[in-house]
Amino acid sequence: MSPTKDIVELRVDGMDCNNCATSIQRFLERKGLQDVLVNFQTREVRYRRDDLSLDEPAVKAGIKKLGFTVVEEAPPGHEGHVHDHATTARRRLLFCAILTAPLLIAHLLMAFGVEVGLMHNKWLQLALAGPVYAVGGLYFGRSAFAGLRERMLNMDVLIFLGATAAFVYSIVGFVWNDPQYYFFETAATIITLVLVGNWLEARAVEKTTTAIGALSDLQETKANRLTASGTLVSLPVEEVEVGDLLQINTGDKIPLDGTITTGNISVNEAMLTGESLPVDKRTGEAILGGSLIVSGQATYTVTAGYRDGTLAQIIELVKTAQADKPSLQRLADRVSAVFVPVVIGISVLTFLLGWLTGYATLTQAIMNAIAVLLISCPCAMGLATPTAVMVGVGRLARMGVLIRGGSTLERFAGVERMVFDKTGTLTTGELRVGNFGVAEGEDPQTLLSLIYRMEQASSHPIAKSIRDYTKGLLPTNFASRQSTGPIDGQPAPAQSITEVPGKGLVMSSDNTAYFLGAARHLTTSVPPTGTDIVLTRDEKLVAWLSLSDDLRPGAKAVIDDLKSVNIEPALLTGDSATKAHRVADELGIVDVYAEQLPAEKLAVISRLSLEKPTAMVGDGINDSAALSRADVGISLGGASAAALDAAQVVLMRDDLSLLTSGRKVAALTLRTIKESLFWAFSYNIVAIPLAALGYLNPMWAALFMAFSDVVVIGNAIRLKSRRAD
Repeated sequence: MSPTKDIVELRVDGMDCNNCATSIQRFLERKGLQDVLVNFQTREVRYRRDDLSLDEPAVKAGIKKLGFTVVEEAPPGHEGHVHDHATTARRRLLFCAILTAPLLIAHLLMAFGVEVGLMHNKWLQLALAGPVYAVGGLYFGRSAFAGLRERMLNMDVLIFLGATAAFVYSIVGFVWNDPQYYFFETAATIITLVLVGNWLEARAVEKTTTAIGALSDLQETKANRLTASGTLVSLPVEEVEVGDLLQINTGDKIPLDGTITTGNISVNEAMLTGESLPVDKRTGEAILGGSLIVSGQATYTVTAGYRDGTLAQIIELVKTAQADKPSLQRLADRVSAVFVPVVIGISVLTFLLGWLTGYATLTQAIMNAIAVLLISCPCAMGLATPTAVMVGVGRLARMGVLIRGGSTLERFAGVERMVFDKTGTLTTGELRVGNFGVAEGEDPQTLLSLIYRMEQASSHPIAKSIRDYTKGLLPTNFASRQSTGPIDGQPAPAQSITEVPGKGLVMSSDNTAYFLGAARHLTTSVPPTGTDIVLTRDEKLVAWLSLSDDLRPGAKAVIDDLKSVNIEPALLTGDSATKAHRVADELGIVDVYAEQLPAEKLAVISRLSLEKPTAMVGDGINDSAALSRADVGISLGGASAAALDAAQVVLMRDDLSLLTSGRKVAALTLRTIKESLFWAFSYNIVAIPLAALGYLNPMWAALFMAFSDVVVIGNAIRLKSRRAD
């Protein structure tokens, strides 16, 4: 889950609608750049660096040629803040609407037989329509000509052509002094109605970006550092370094990730983990930047810098998720790429066939051709997926489920098998040590202290349980003394301890080799029955432990829920077959793969993924390879950094019910995308022939086109509260 190092972020001014974003995105993708995300609402352009295809100066130059401006990066703490495009769009719309209203009202009254003599004056019509066309021409024309210059036709080309055709036709009538050619109200109304659609689009899309905005608002900009002399110094969070000591009090937002040094606090982590109840944190426990302190005060040591903390990584994850496209969107992109030239071709044919065959007069043929240009809406196809993904990913993030992208969302919804690790996933991970024994002639206290020290080098759930057990049997002052030097009769602290994934810990001290790990890797002797963990000195067995753990609350309900929707559960673990089958029997899992090393887990997942879409749910470092190979890798929030980095779905709470609720929201998001794409395709299939045959005049065509985007976006916004069955 660490931030992607090769991703470049730029902030771009001048993007006012989805067409602008589409132009920039297609330009960058045509140049060979990958993972491109252009969000007009946040003015953000992101892509994976590839200087061989296009370096950063060339990217900026290309964006400038398209008619946009690359600005300096926003100050820390303000990334992702939504720019108020709705305000700019509203001002532009009000100006055009005020001038268009007299023309449109007079036209409608004339349709009902009411003549407004003043409005027949050609100079007045030109005075009202001219400024509107100038505003529209500047607004739509800039994007249209920039797209044409880069050989990319976008929706603005259709709008600009339609409005220009109506206005130029009216100017011809103006010069000839022939009122039959006056269509000033059509040109002005086209522009105004499309601006209505853009304003509504800006308002609606603003609601789809709330997840990033809310997360960004959690970022604290200041921190109180406690100096060696005991003085408090306030400084920007980007200047705080790992290892600094910070002070926090009731009501503060925790600036950065860290570990509590002194004090006890109660924190609200709802926006980060989805957990609504405050969580008590004590000395030695980890805290997350962005959390709100409900009560208490403490000092803590910073463990991650401003750009590497949990909150920054979550924001990065959510942003990256928006850039990733499901296969459905890639289909829509391919259609949109050829849509505009096809529509222009249909428009030309409408004019030629209508006029040359006598089906329509010259004026009517032109109006039909304009209507074809205006009724068409590739925007709806382009907006269908990203808006739904934004809302779906945001809803999941608020639940405590982080999704790496649209394609992951699609795969998560289509999972047919879910494979679970056992320890720390289906079980609590809070293992209890049942028995502890030592070889004859060995000192239990010495071996307990050695086990304690070695297990400090591991983040595996078993290591925590063993540490807690051994610490309870050691002298009360052991933990505070063990870091300063040897304890009476005990070996000196180890200089190097290495964790071997799937096996255990190895250490060298005073030319002696120690191994602490799974009993099945002991080859020199046979440990007592029921032994799970062994400690060897130069391959000689000197101590052993047996372990037991409990099922995680809700695990049975989750397995039953998965089976009820025909998702096949399986158990894949490095633990013994006896313990694996006991857990599987309690949960009703049939397929069990026990005593698997990391490489063997990878092989099992590879084989299962070939059979049907398979998700892997794990939490340990030995699961990272399997998580990466699965169709969907799912990691629990308490997982190791390696597992978090490998997973495509991260559960921010150790709550398995998030699996089923999250999958339902993913399926609902996918269904919403299909609904919106169906509407977008159906709309164009029906609307274009109606316009070509003359059943829709240009003004109605502009109105329908404007609202087709709003329908698609509105369907996406429903995701926020729509029930996920």
